[in-house]
Parts: sequence; structure tokens; C-alpha cells
Amino acid sequence: MSYQFNFENIDSTWMPFINSQKKHLQLIEKKIQQQVNNGKTIYPKPEHVFRVFTKDIYDIKVLLLGQDPYIRKNQAMGLSFSVPKTEYVPPSLLNIFKEIKDEYPDTYEFTHGDLSEWFDREHIFLLNSSLTVEAGVSGSHMDLWETFTNKVIQYIAKYNDQVVYILLGNYAKSKRIWIPEEKQKYIITAVHPSPFSANHGFFKSNIFIKTNELLTQLGQTPIHWQN
Repeated sequence: MSYQFNFENIDSTWMPFINSQKKHLQLIEKKIQQQVNNGKTIYPKPEHVFRVFTKDIYDIKVLLLGQDPYIRKNQAMGLSFSVPKTEYVPPSLLNIFKEIKDEYPDTYEFTHGDLSEWFDREHIFLLNSSLTVEAGVSGSHMDLWETFTNKVIQYIAKYNDQVVYILLGNYAKSKRIWIPEEKQKYIITAVHPSPFSANHGFFKSNIFIKTNELLTQLGQTPIHWQN
């Protein structure tokens, strides 16, 4: 079975960056293909790996950083935290929805976990630090992708001055080093929404209200959090 990256739908604003990383991406693709040849299952499907890069870099309003794609069948779709409407809502995303509903009582009702509208309509860049993962093995491809996605964060910070960065959990917080000092004031951090940590600083964090306050300061339209 072939696992080939598809660059056809990448927005033109990303192509200079993607072209500069082509050799590195070819190496990643080769290593993933070797795993597939050895019987490993990789998520997401190859046509979804670069989905986040279909967004014009100058349209991005919020970067919400995740870690891995989901490790179970049919969940990973190329957008951090998001799952197709046909799949159950994972626990961390459930906690994100719970916090939004707590911050905006009686405003939102969430019936599925597909965040495509956050990406398409609200211009939230749903980036994972690793763009692929071996089925059932969290963190299995982080070493392949970390350098690349660090550069993605740098590239956004360099070319778009109106982005708010949401970094949840210690791993995501460590990525603030890739954002210039003068833009650090647009970083919002909190505990990861995982059930193991959400009660220790994610709930009652008001990060979604804070995000909209910063967007307003930047002259951006606040996010409508309905998915």
C-alpha cells in the first residue's frame, strides 16, 4: 500500500514554506512508507495530512495547538482535536465544549466533534505538532514532525501579525519559544483539557473569552465557537 503526501490543495500562501521543506518532507514520507510496508497502520489518511494548510496564512485568527492525530480508526481528520460527525466526541474535546458552555451560558450547544467550521468559517488553525501517528501508539511520529511543525509556528508568527495562540498543557506551552517576544502577549495558556488534568486549571480558565478579548484588541472579529 502506498502512503503518499498530497500537496494539491495547499493554499498558495503556504507554498514557499512547503517548497523550502520538500527534502525534509520527502524523508518523512519515506520513513512512513517503510512503516506501512512493515504492516503498520498510519493515521490520518494521506490526503488529510496537510489539510490545515489549505487555509490562507493571512486569514488565520487563532492557532490552537494539539499534539497527535487521534490514534483510533476513523477519528483523525487533519485538524487538531476534531473528529468526523459520525464519531463519538473524545474526552478532551468534550472538556473543551464544557468550558466554552461554562464561559458562554445558554449560547452554545454541541452535538458532534467536527471542528471543520472552526477551521473554515472562524479561521482557527487547528495544528497538531505531529501530523501523523501509528495506529494505537500516541507520540509515535513526534520525532518525525516536530522540527517541521515548529517551523510552521515560526512562519505564522513571522507573516501574520494578528494571530492569538492557544497553548494547552506543558508540551504546547513549550512551543512559545517559536513565537517572537513582541507577540508573546497574544499567547493564551492553560492546563490540557484531558480528563487527567482538566480539573487542575483548564476548567474556569476563561481561555475562550480571553481569546476573543485579544482578537478584539487586534481588530479581529471575535470567534463564534459553535461548530
